[in-house]
Amino acid sequence: MSDINELAQSLKDIENQLTDCMKCGMCQAVCPVFKETGNEGDVARGKIFLLERLSDLMLTDAKGVKTRLDKCLMCGTCASNCPSGVKILEIFIKARAALTEYIGLSPVKKLIFRGMLKHPERMNALIEAASKLQGLGTSQADPELGTQCSKLLSRFIGDRHFLPLSKNPLHKTTPSLDSPVGKSGIKVAFFPGCVTDKMNPEIGLATLKVLKHHGVGVFMPKGQACCGIPALASGDRKTFDSLLDQNTALFAEMDFDYLITPCATCTATIKEIWPMMARNNSKSRSRADEWAPKTMDISQFLVDVLHVEPSGQNAGQQALSVTYHDPCHLQKSLGVSSQPRQIIRANPGCEFVEMNAAGTCCGNGGSFNLQNYDLSRSIGMKKRENILSTGASIVATSCPACMMQIRDVLSQNHDNVKVKHVIEIYADSLE
Repeated sequence: MSDINELAQSLKDIENQLTDCMKCGMCQAVCPVFKETGNEGDVARGKIFLLERLSDLMLTDAKGVKTRLDKCLMCGTCASNCPSGVKILEIFIKARAALTEYIGLSPVKKLIFRGMLKHPERMNALIEAASKLQGLGTSQADPELGTQCSKLLSRFIGDRHFLPLSKNPLHKTTPSLDSPVGKSGIKVAFFPGCVTDKMNPEIGLATLKVLKHHGVGVFMPKGQACCGIPALASGDRKTFDSLLDQNTALFAEMDFDYLITPCATCTATIKEIWPMMARNNSKSRSRADEWAPKTMDISQFLVDVLHVEPSGQNAGQQALSVTYHDPCHLQKSLGVSSQPRQIIRANPGCEFVEMNAAGTCCGNGGSFNLQNYDLSRSIGMKKRENILSTGASIVATSCPACMMQIRDVLSQNHDNVKVKHVIEIYADSLE
């Protein structure tokens, strides 16, 4: 009965929020997916038309509605440009959860989310085993970018080029950390995120190096779980709740001044979605509410709290040209845009070059990339063109998922451009 009551309340909340939409079509003008397909059903306004009949459609075509809702990057471009301030991402997340609650998860997603993602130790063990076997059925795609491809897996992952899983994930090299506060007088909690941990541990190590350099104490508890957004984006509220409870219990073991992540998606999830979706009257809810104001992207923390400033280029040094891609969840959701650029400029060996349309979505969108790979790649190729037009030798960003997408489209064309996280560029200047 409680599940039915919660579902009814969720539908009521969605219905109340839909009334803010004026159907002006501003979302149509900026939606990356609509620009590719020209289909009204792919834009926020078209999806809101559907959701206005959600209670009825759940009884007649629930799967069809969910399929339409899933064809969305969840980039937030529509919300950030909405003149009425409609909370479109919140509506879509709640609607996906309601639909999944009604029709259930597919067997594959149930295995991935509830059988693996929900259990960090089990997930780590499976990833470790996969890292040892990943050479089977894969071949080198681009040696400069370090990417691979796989005809064997193309049926499931498309013709994408990807980085191999790390054989030395962050949770192995640095299982936990509780370093003392130094000259900064600040203690932070550190949430690396799944992609950093398992595919790009160098991002996590660069972050720890920078924090140590600035005398920041770090609390990184052992056994961290996923932030929960992959499950929630697929409508799996139960797995999200479990991951939220696990993480909040871990971080509650220590007092800290800020919660820092190097992942734009994790930052937005912890800061905005944890408080929004946490159950009422729970410890997780009170902790999420308390930590949201403390949660920051690493570049935002360095600039706004530690006051890191650009450095002048070393005389006689040949500067590396670096451009920057704004992750949607950082720029559009959190308004963090100038700080990453300032961190790039803090490396005296780098010359920053602004990219045209730096804030347009790269086309990854998490599960969107898996379910709509050709469409995702088409959007990504436009980002590639903007990167190449700068003439930069490095493209930096603040999101490991964006790095995956950008590296794929560059590798597909064997472009001689390196892909780095902003924190790696700054950490290099400290050597």
